[in-house]
Amino acid sequence: MSPDSFTSGSVRSAAEVNEQIRALWTRAGGSLSAQERAEYELLVAEWAAAIREDVIQAA
Repeated sequence: MSPDSFTSGSVRSAAEVNEQIRALWTRAGGSLSAQERAEYELLVAEWAAAIREDVIQAA
């Protein structure tokens, strides 16, 4: 899923997604499996979309 596929209004806050990213790394013990890596990549894309949304709203 590309970062641009997240639509405005459907994205969680960057803080919420960041919490999930931190929890994933904690559960994984600092080393991600292939499945966890895929989840991480989706979360980072969602986090980036949330950041962009925050910037757009601020402008």
